[in-house]
Amino acid sequence: MAEMAVTAQTKLDARKLRADFPIFEQEVRGKPLAYLDSAVSAHKPRQVLDKLRTFYETSYANVHRGVYTLSELATAEYEGAREKVARFINAPAAREVIFTHGATESINLVAYAWGLDNLGPGDVVVVTELEHHSNFVPWQYIAKRTGATFEAIPLDEHGELRLDALEDIARVGNVKVVANNLVSNALGTINPVERLAAWAHEQGAIMVVDAAQAAPHHAIDVQQLGCDFLAFSSHKLCGPTSVGALWGRAGLLEAMAPFNLGGHMIRSVSLEETTWGQIPFKFEAGTQPIAEAVGFGAAIDYITDVGVDAIEEHERELLVYALEQLAEVPGLTAYGPAPERRAGIVSFNLDGVHPHDVAQILDMDGVAIRAGHHCCQPLMAKLGVAATNRASFYLYTIPEEVDRLAEGLHKAHKLLA
Repeated sequence: MAEMAVTAQTKLDARKLRADFPIFEQEVRGKPLAYLDSAVSAHKPRQVLDKLRTFYETSYANVHRGVYTLSELATAEYEGAREKVARFINAPAAREVIFTHGATESINLVAYAWGLDNLGPGDVVVVTELEHHSNFVPWQYIAKRTGATFEAIPLDEHGELRLDALEDIARVGNVKVVANNLVSNALGTINPVERLAAWAHEQGAIMVVDAAQAAPHHAIDVQQLGCDFLAFSSHKLCGPTSVGALWGRAGLLEAMAPFNLGGHMIRSVSLEETTWGQIPFKFEAGTQPIAEAVGFGAAIDYITDVGVDAIEEHERELLVYALEQLAEVPGLTAYGPAPERRAGIVSFNLDGVHPHDVAQILDMDGVAIRAGHHCCQPLMAKLGVAATNRASFYLYTIPEEVDRLAEGLHKAHKLLA
């Protein structure tokens, strides 16, 4: 019996959690808001909003620069948030965590600061057909600038990576970078990052993980993943916009040139030469999003209190329920792998109806979904579509919202198909 108690996990109560989110107190077109677009950005609980306000009202000053009390307070809060981020992803050391303006900037930092100095003709940069543009375009761009070859791991018909293609890719040249998202923002696919990281290291390459879509919904341990860099954002994780994190192995970060210059990242400046500060400060130029970083830490506290495993379990239940409901909608095609290898994301199309029209009809009933290419045009090309509809779930999503989605799709089919 005792053993059972260890494995039984406390389920989250989405209805109770909704009370933490002021956004759900309003109606859209006379209906309660059904927000099914958390994959693009999540709403903010009072705990995070209160933290931001309190920080600005009581503890705000620029960090690391002042010897006065307020600056010391602000620095303690900011560095405390860094410790929270490090613990959240099980980083070996907090100094390996760099605050950026989000996952996109984190990946660009690696592409420029590592890529420009380490890539050249004969080298291969490997991405996947599943990448968000933020983990595709920087690598394509830096490959072009350095003369490296750019290759993509293809997908099978379920939206999962075809690892049998790795041998062919290895023959193209020296594989130097492998970049992959842990969870696909368009299909919800949970990718085998550990296997890719092991393969990358056999090739002498670095493994860069885009965890923007994974971090809010899926427990992350950089040491277990075996990656070299990992990027994620605060805004998808119930935190403020304009702040994110890059984790990198200390040895790599120390060897890298800085990406942005000026302000706090400098050790000393003379006419002849400027020297850089230690990590992480070497990569944090200018005035950082200080309050936002503190809010990011508060969001991590909130998510941790709810329990990332409980969130994942809640979303999987909703996913299974949604797939059952959508299977009854005439002319609906759903994309993506089996529920056990997928996060809480449902991507689909209605035959003969443009996704934007579907989304507009749903909006009339207060249901918010995403319609478009989800910043994944190579993936859309692979699926043979210009765009899809995407409904995505989070800790505050309730089954009634899935029912309203299904009702709206039946309506859209009647009106437009």
